[in-house]
Amino acid sequence: MNVYYAPDLAAAAVTANASRPATALIHDSADARVVLFRIAPGQQVPVHTSASTVLLIVISGAGVVAGASGDRDVRAGDIIAYDVDEPHGMRANEEPLVIAAVIAPRPTAH
Repeated sequence: MNVYYAPDLAAAAVTANASRPATALIHDSADARVVLFRIAPGQQVPVHTSASTVLLIVISGAGVVAGASGDRDVRAGDIIAYDVDEPHGMRANEEPLVIAAVIAPRPTAH
């Protein structure tokens, strides 16, 4: 069993480009991947698709997620589920946003 503390992992997340969200790979196994995003106000993860199911768990802050049915405001405690190949993205507006993305099955496992 592994236990992860999201606030510490978010604080340690890094980015190669200051205009892009910081990320931390939390868990990477043969059947699932978990990535933590620390998104500063004004930053975003552009809309894209995945061949896997994607679950977003808002750890802290508030922002906007995009999906096939449009944009939706989210806040800490929300869980957002995307179907396979459903467009999805996220952005922080006025406050930092920390989101854990669970991707299953792992993208290379298809």
